[in-house]
Amino acid sequence: MSPRQLESPIAIRFASNDAPGRLSCMARGLVGSEVLKIAAEVRALQAAGTDVCNLTVGDFSPGEFRIPRALEDGVVEALRKGETNYPPSSGMLPLRQAIVETFEREFGLAYPIESVLVAGGARPIIYAVYRALCDRGERVVYPVPSWNNNHYVHQVDAAGVPVICHADTAFLPTAEMLRVPLRDARLLALCSPLNPTGTLFDATTLGAICDLVLAENARPERRERPLFVMYDQVYWMLRFGDAPHVDPVSLRPEMAPYTIYVDGISKAFAATGLRVGWAVGPSDVIDRMSNHLGHVGAWAPRAEQVATTAWLKTPNAIESYREELVEGLEARLVALHDGFATLAAEGFPVRAIAPMGAIYLSARFDLVGRVTREGNKLETNEDIRRELLRSAGMAVVPFQAFGLMEDSGWFRLSVGAVSLEQIRALFPRLRAALGTMRG
Repeated sequence: MSPRQLESPIAIRFASNDAPGRLSCMARGLVGSEVLKIAAEVRALQAAGTDVCNLTVGDFSPGEFRIPRALEDGVVEALRKGETNYPPSSGMLPLRQAIVETFEREFGLAYPIESVLVAGGARPIIYAVYRALCDRGERVVYPVPSWNNNHYVHQVDAAGVPVICHADTAFLPTAEMLRVPLRDARLLALCSPLNPTGTLFDATTLGAICDLVLAENARPERRERPLFVMYDQVYWMLRFGDAPHVDPVSLRPEMAPYTIYVDGISKAFAATGLRVGWAVGPSDVIDRMSNHLGHVGAWAPRAEQVATTAWLKTPNAIESYREELVEGLEARLVALHDGFATLAAEGFPVRAIAPMGAIYLSARFDLVGRVTREGNKLETNEDIRRELLRSAGMAVVPFQAFGLMEDSGWFRLSVGAVSLEQIRALFPRLRAALGTMRG
């Protein structure tokens, strides 16, 4: 049978229509990803031939960081064996068992298999946490800067309670900062190592926060609606130096009924496109999350689940890969940090926090009030971002994209998609650009 031949195709046109009733209230108020908007601008410049050191999207370039060869081969082999049909909506049983074994081996936590849910990356897991726990108007406490909590709050019509953090606490909250906001809250969203700052909790700070959560849940009126902690540790394997990874239940076993872990292969194995993430937590919450994602169809691809199962069972190979990945990331982050330290020593108004983990560096360009060579006064972080991109070919993301609305000059720099050579080539351009500013 030949394709149907039309004398003339029907041209579809849509006139602009701003009638508010066409969309839901949630959709009308939902803001797109600020990071992806900036990344699209950078791609357009690069396509036009502009030399840009792209420190924006929290992703890995396969040209810089490949996924583990065994994981890659495992996906291909699984596809060739026909692992292409629907997986179970909660995740394939062997993978869930491998995650149980990983938690026991790495954290000393023996969860039952009913406490594990697999999905198509960490994002649907986070969304499911919000959906399973938060009713309309319930309070969700989260530090800023942090990744996307404000958007998830909007999607479930909760009441967001951002807690502003600054460089003096490495942009992480303390128990004292959370004491008042956590009263009668439903969810506390934490992440370590933190996106966007690359900083991480120590045992004393996180332990004190856990004590605060336990005290809140000990109040009789909290029995029916306890306070939960969502602990996003998707970057936990990417740490530098001797910094340990700490987590709520390891520090305070009494936190187990109130803690949902978020994890996956995307960051630890540079496998952002393979879409395998998981939650580990109280089985009653996990069950409701699974039901929700089952209706959405947000399961991880079957072949990737098969490959991930085999990969998680090779701890020696994982450690070898981790060491190589961390070495490459740390070299890039240290090169950035040292470059800023050199500029600061020369009198330029910049600073950076020493990298602790993840793929990010927190850097400050104290340029508000400065005037460019062209006579343009920089008044906001957005002005600074555009000027750095224009004059130095440096693409960065302001902390406003992560909920910190102050125009204080703080930015996220992500190194997963750049080479050391690109970073070294950046600083002469940056020095020259900063040198032309006055004020």
